[in-house]
Amino acid sequence: MAIAKTYIPYGAYWSTPFCRWQGSLASQHSMKLAAQSAQSFLGARKIAAEAFDGLVLGITVFQRHSFYGAPWLAGMIGAPTITGPTLSQACATSARLVANATLEIEAGQRECILAVGCDRTSNGPHVYYPNPQGIGGMGEAENPVFDNFNIDPWAKQPMIQTAENVAAKEKISREEQDEMTLLRYGQYEKSLADDRAFQKRYMLGVELKKGKKVIGTLEADEGIHPTTVEGLAKLRPVQPDGTVTFGSQTHPADGNAGMVLCTKERAAALSTDPSVSIQVLAFGEARVDKALMPMAVVPAGRDALDRAGVKIGDCAAITTHNPFAVNDVYFSREMSVDPTKINRYGSPLIWGHPQGPTGLRAMIELIEDLKDAGGGIGLFSGCAAGDTAMAVVLKVGD
Repeated sequence: MAIAKTYIPYGAYWSTPFCRWQGSLASQHSMKLAAQSAQSFLGARKIAAEAFDGLVLGITVFQRHSFYGAPWLAGMIGAPTITGPTLSQACATSARLVANATLEIEAGQRECILAVGCDRTSNGPHVYYPNPQGIGGMGEAENPVFDNFNIDPWAKQPMIQTAENVAAKEKISREEQDEMTLLRYGQYEKSLADDRAFQKRYMLGVELKKGKKVIGTLEADEGIHPTTVEGLAKLRPVQPDGTVTFGSQTHPADGNAGMVLCTKERAAALSTDPSVSIQVLAFGEARVDKALMPMAVVPAGRDALDRAGVKIGDCAAITTHNPFAVNDVYFSREMSVDPTKINRYGSPLIWGHPQGPTGLRAMIELIEDLKDAGGGIGLFSGCAAGDTAMAVVLKVGD
């Protein structure tokens, strides 16, 4: 199906700062914080909750009462008459939110959808599964955050091993990974220039609450460590005889992001600059062989580009979800793209990995990068658990 009807109003999106786990957002309920952020965004933009006829929520680390998902979020933001699905697709959750909203709009089912992604990897739940057949009737326990980082039940390997597997298979050296990490850190620093002028286009500060009492505010990303040649060189690989260090991989984080998707007419009405058109052209997905997750970004990106009828050389900007520097080394090689043209204002490798909202922030930065470039085609592609990836192609123009 050709996508022709789905647009994103310019400026109709937000991201909170991303905060390294066990930091300032560690005790904030992720859905309540997302509702708070959505209300703040809607209030600042003077958009009534009644503007939406649908909502889609992405969350991967469940919170107390998150069973009630999107309908609860809708109620908290003052839109108690709308509903929608709650989606979880690991780090592809944001791309899936965009795809789901796009399909509903293309089908004529909805005209204006609010997509929200939120997660808190800090203080994750600890789950007990009853097992009456166990020894003494003893059940089994799981930490959904740590345990799933450490083992893929299908591939039988931890996430970091997928990066090592691709590094070995594609002969990606430690030095190449460190060089890519330094580049990505330098690009992130560009977003901090002029008192964070780039980030302030979309980033919302959040009030930190204990009960109903406001105990502080968070205005900018928290927990990002300065990256230097010397600092990276001192780090030991995480795995014996490996190449990936704690410097060349991302960190778990907390935060939320949101985006409005709607018809062309509604986009013009809700945009902060109606002369800027942002159209969703296509989305794609892929799955690669077991325990080769970082490679999935390439076939997913190609799938989305093919569906949009464009080529990688047509892209004026590209962003990725890159939990490992290996991802971007491989993507740049396979797609024949200069790595300096990817993630020009930052990426998850540096600003963190709260799972559900990660891709939305990357797509928001893609839109702003494209606007600065005078418009054009943009590609987002990011890997996810299960050796998968999803990609989205956007077009920004007058």
